[in-house]
Amino acid sequence: MKTRKEKQKDLDALAEQFKNANAAMLVSFQKMTVAKDQELRRQLREAGVTYSVVKNTLARKAAAGTPLEPMADQFKGVTAVALSTADPVALSKAISKFSKANPEIFKFKVGLVEGRVIELREVETIASLPSREELLSKVLFLLNSQAQRLVNVISAVPRNLAVVVKQVSDSKAA
Repeated sequence: MKTRKEKQKDLDALAEQFKNANAAMLVSFQKMTVAKDQELRRQLREAGVTYSVVKNTLARKAAAGTPLEPMADQFKGVTAVALSTADPVALSKAISKFSKANPEIFKFKVGLVEGRVIELREVETIASLPSREELLSKVLFLLNSQAQRLVNVISAVPRNLAVVVKQVSDSKAA
């Protein structure tokens, strides 16, 4: 049995994780096999997400004063928490994908993205968005394409002048 000091240490560690989370999803599961649990954990790890099954009382206490406080009433029954400090889209994609593939054993409770509580349909909407890296690459492509067009327009003037000079010299030579 844990001492009061060990319990307080666990509470502080969980509260720190909750404070640092940019996005969080609370999920529930029933009759999950070890293989399915390992599959879920692997998918979440690849997305850069921490995932843990929590004790509800401990989680409610840890949520106090953190961004997860509005979700504290959802810590009932079997509860697991998936936390992301970076990309909420990756977390949403991983949870949505696993939830659709395993609806009989895996249930989404509630989510939190950048301080806003969200439902399952909003998670699916977020999951359909491109990742942050994809969006950045699209913006950079758009910026680069404009620069390339400007270079083509600027270089067209001397090129066209050279063509005209050549045509004039060809017509005088003939």
